[in-house]
Amino acid sequence: MKSAPAYQTLRQQLRDEIAAGLYRDGARLPTESELVASHGLSRQTVRRAFQDLVAEGMVYRVPGRGTYASESGHRYLRQLGSIEDLMSLSEDTTMEVVSGLRRRVDVDVASRLRLVDDIVYTVVLRRCHDGVPFVLTRVHLPEWVARAVLDSPQMRDGALSTSTIISLTEPHLREPIVEAAQSITVGSADVQVADAVGCGVGHPMLRVDRLYADAVGTPVELAVSHFLPEQYTYRVTLRRST
Repeated sequence: MKSAPAYQTLRQQLRDEIAAGLYRDGARLPTESELVASHGLSRQTVRRAFQDLVAEGMVYRVPGRGTYASESGHRYLRQLGSIEDLMSLSEDTTMEVVSGLRRRVDVDVASRLRLVDDIVYTVVLRRCHDGVPFVLTRVHLPEWVARAVLDSPQMRDGALSTSTIISLTEPHLREPIVEAAQSITVGSADVQVADAVGCGVGHPMLRVDRLYADAVGTPVELAVSHFLPEQYTYRVTLRRST
């Protein structure tokens, strides 16, 4: 099996050390020169590992002083800016189905999906990073989307996979997914959320609603997620238009 590039190995080692609390209370990470000497790596390799950690929000750099772990370094952090970023959640998290895909009646969800009737299909899942649960998501699908994946093993009670729901459904859609309209609010944990992520009922949560639409504007999925703030950091990069 081909080994991972050296910068990825170093990046993961530093991630693990940060998660273990090795650089808390203002402790500085080793410098590029120190890592070059201790690991026998090139400066370019070390610099690439640091660049990735900065981009992820795991560390920040102070010119002339060094590199430090961010306060959110112990949490799961994703930087999101595209549909591809959402699909790539499968790269470093695990999806566990709490309640498999089932037919139900939900007037509010059906309205948000712009359906002519009140029938939706819902799957409830939690996602974990390094074995730690950080979010419960309820995914609602129109019947015509759900039927294509109704017999999928990844949609059954207790299923474990590294998939995302949109990566499972998109190959069956008439048009590709091109948009996710997102809203972020403060929510609270109900019994199902609390059991899934290990917090108390009523615990403050970060609620993120995403309504996915295809290339012709048809809604194809509504995902309502409750993130545990202690285990998750959400980051979006905004750029000035030219």
